[in-house]
Amino acid sequence: MIALALCLAVAAPARADSIAVQRASLQSDGGGWSLDARFDFELNNSLEDAVNKGIPLYFTTDFELTRARWYWFDEQPVSVTQTIRLSFQPLTREYRVSTGGLQLGFASLAEALAVIKHVTSWHVIDRGQVAQGETYTASVRMQLDTALMPKPFQVDAVNNRDWTLASDWKRFNFTVAERAK
Repeated sequence: MIALALCLAVAAPARADSIAVQRASLQSDGGGWSLDARFDFELNNSLEDAVNKGIPLYFTTDFELTRARWYWFDEQPVSVTQTIRLSFQPLTREYRVSTGGLQLGFASLAEALAVIKHVTSWHVIDRGQVAQGETYTASVRMQLDTALMPKPFQVDAVNNRDWTLASDWKRFNFTVAERAK
């Protein structure tokens, strides 16, 4: 029995690294609402080596807004995604964080990751997508998106748990305030 317990303890599956959602909230931005979220994670040695060798990493943040309905499937008025690319330029010895047309350079990996870990002022909900006075469930998560990596690394990522980095969905209630008349 003791030998079996020791074998099971040694053979326990390795836990993949994860991203923790520290906080998430919605802020009114005039035309709707923007997401402010903080994530906490560290790159393992394999991911850090990959970035330092010039392989870009893509972090995808997903946001969904749903409203429960008793008579049909839940309504999902909002489902948006944002991808941030982390890369290293060996000639300039600079880490770059890019999203859309914006690209920022950083002297260290820690500085670049600090930007990726804090999603701020991301417009996710237009006023016309939600009804006043209704309560919705907002959900947010972040993950390392291996599908956007170069093809040879996608194959390795499928077979290697070092390339798995994701958070669970963080859910919170969001009630649309009535406008003052």
